[in-house]
Amino acid sequence: MGRILIKNAKVVNEGKVFETDILIKDDYIEKIEAGLSDSNAKTIDVLGNYILPGVIDDQVHFREPGLTHKGNIESESRAALAGGITTFMEQPNTNPQTTTIEKLEEKFSVASKASYANYSFLFGGTNDNLEELKKLDPKSCSGVKLFLGSSTGNMLVDNEEVLEKIFRNTELVISTHCEDEGTIRRNLEHYKNQFGDAIPIKYHPIIRSEQACYLSSSKAIALAKKTGARLHVFHLSTGKETNLFTNDIPLEQKKITAEVCIHHLWFSDVDYGTKGTLIKWNPAVKTANDRAQLWDALLDDRIDVIATDHAPHLLEEKDNAYTKAPSGGPLVQHALPAMLQKHKEGKISLEKLVEKMCHNPAKLFDIEKRGYVKEGFFADLVEVDLNSKWEVKKANILYKCGWSPFEGVTFDSKVKRTFINGHLAYENSGFSKEKHAKRLTFNR
Repeated sequence: MGRILIKNAKVVNEGKVFETDILIKDDYIEKIEAGLSDSNAKTIDVLGNYILPGVIDDQVHFREPGLTHKGNIESESRAALAGGITTFMEQPNTNPQTTTIEKLEEKFSVASKASYANYSFLFGGTNDNLEELKKLDPKSCSGVKLFLGSSTGNMLVDNEEVLEKIFRNTELVISTHCEDEGTIRRNLEHYKNQFGDAIPIKYHPIIRSEQACYLSSSKAIALAKKTGARLHVFHLSTGKETNLFTNDIPLEQKKITAEVCIHHLWFSDVDYGTKGTLIKWNPAVKTANDRAQLWDALLDDRIDVIATDHAPHLLEEKDNAYTKAPSGGPLVQHALPAMLQKHKEGKISLEKLVEKMCHNPAKLFDIEKRGYVKEGFFADLVEVDLNSKWEVKKANILYKCGWSPFEGVTFDSKVKRTFINGHLAYENSGFSKEKHAKRLTFNR
């Protein structure tokens, strides 16, 4: 192990931006102070660039096991590192699904050898695995995932009695995909009767409608209030849903929290005309008005976290009729640059961006010693240059699926270096030959 001295950094942390140096020793940040020197350290002068905490992405689908033609833990975590994401939490809808403790530990075993970024996994709740869920050690994984609407890998939990028992029988954060299945099926049937399988993509946000989202989210929140469960609602997509959440107490005291994803902050239904099924997600990208309300709720702290819901599919899979084209898209490499672009446009401060992408996921999931630039914390750090234009092209896309919904977009800001657990893991488009990722630990 070694020592690294980062000189002339503008650190963004806990609501402040300040100029300083950072001394890293082994895995950890040892000292944060201006004017540091250490003759035994490798010195890296970042020349006034910003240093952020490594981004923590609480929702990714890396497709391993069983769907590795689309992506795997190695390929997608490598892309994440290039995008400044140093920690991810992967979802259970793989093949086989992560619905037993044995399958959960198998994933951890794979990640311990394959992952470029720090990792944990969510355990999937189903209609028939309550007894297995009860055996979970709260320190063993990041939380429980419930699909209250069917999506890739259909893990729909639609037994109301089981649902309440799950809410009553875990102290872990319950993260939910909220879309009302009955509403979606009725809407889909209506448009299939008109168009068959070739439903125009513009109807996607009408099929997976505002009503479908709101019915499911409000039901999950009512159940959380009834049972006292700790609920985190994934990927809000409608303005109406934002009114279900509050900002009158600090995050640490909230029992019910919310997340918004990059695509719902960037795209609107107008973009279906040019992007087609490439921006087909569940829940759907909706109107510009919904997007504006999501931004409002993010900035006033009704929404607590920004994530990606990174979910790669091959282009040939996407290039199908509506009912055959899968939902989801790759995002981890471009999420932070996209939000930095919104910062450059005056939409969000760097301090707020770091709060939502770094601090709050760490708080919400009780992650130990990550998500901050602090002495004694793991040295997961990202250097960003806010004045380094680059265009997203096939040649610089790192996802195994080989495409991005951001292709053709020019970003003003670039991830220059990513440090993980005290190691320089990514620098100017090059990767360390060794992997330095760790399994997450939790303060529970």
